[in-house]
Amino acid sequence: VQLQASGGGSVQAGGSQRLSCAAARMITSVFSATTLGWYRRPPGKERELVAVITKDGDATYADSVKGRFTISRDSARKKVYLQMNSLKPEDTAVYYCNSRSPVVGEYWGQGTLVTVSS
Repeated sequence: VQLQASGGGSVQAGGSQRLSCAAARMITSVFSATTLGWYRRPPGKERELVAVITKDGDATYADSVKGRFTISRDSARKKVYLQMNSLKPEDTAVYYCNSRSPVVGEYWGQGTLVTVSS
């Protein structure tokens, strides 16, 4: 299983960015039963949860991103997305996608850097 994240880059404060993560090698039925998430590691800080979405589509968000970020999944394409709006400089971090499956275990993507300038 390999998770490939993309969509990072530099953006002005108040702007938007959309991250994608593809699980190309995961069997579709396994992907559909997998909990998917986005985490981030701000500069000099520990990795933290951003958002998680269950196989049933139930989403949980960190308080710091509620109302600004939206996690979604497309099981047919085996992808998970993170739509980030109203970005703030404190959202600057390396963002990682994560998958947790009772069948194949846990995997992490390689990380994609998002830089928000004021």
